[in-house]
Amino acid sequence: MADLFEFLIGTGLRKGEALGLHWDDVHLAERVLYVRCTLSAIDNNHLVLTNPKTRTSKNWVAISPRVAIALQHRARSGALSRSDPTDPFTGLVFCRPDGRPLRPHSVLDRLRKLSKGAGVPRVTVHDLRHLAATITITAGVPLTVVSKTRRHSTLSTPAQSKVGTTGFEPATP
Repeated sequence: MADLFEFLIGTGLRKGEALGLHWDDVHLAERVLYVRCTLSAIDNNHLVLTNPKTRTSKNWVAISPRVAIALQHRARSGALSRSDPTDPFTGLVFCRPDGRPLRPHSVLDRLRKLSKGAGVPRVTVHDLRHLAATITITAGVPLTVVSKTRRHSTLSTPAQSKVGTTGFEPATP
C-alpha cells in the first residue's frame, strides 16, 4: 500500500476517489488523471462505485513527477486487472493482487498499524488529504490554487488544513 499512501499524499484525493480510480482515467504522459467515481463500502461490506462527493470533485487533477513514479511502480507491481467489461471494478489502479478492489476499511487498518509501528500518533487516511494541502500551502502555493486542485467547495477548507507548528495535526485517538 506504499504506492497508495504516496499517491494520497501527493494528490490530496479522498480515499474513495483513489480506490475508485481506473487506469483508463490516468494519463501519465500528460501528468493528469480524471476523478469520475469513488469506491464506498455499504455497511462496511458491499463495495460500490458511486459519483464523487461533490459536483466539482469530478474533475481533472494534475499529478507530480513523484506521484507519476508511484503510479508507474503500481503498474509494474503485477496486480491483475480484472478483464470483464461488465465488471465495474475492472481496471482499478489500487486493487488486491488478484484484481479485486481494496476495502476502504482495510486501508485504514493498514495505516493505523504502520503509524503504531512507527511510533507516531494515530493517523487517519483523511489526514493524508490534509497533509497534502499543508505541504502545498507550506511550499507557498496560493490558497486559491490549493482549493482548486483539491476540488474543495470553499476557499476556507484548505486553510483549515494548516494547523499547529508542524503544519500537520493528526486525528486524536
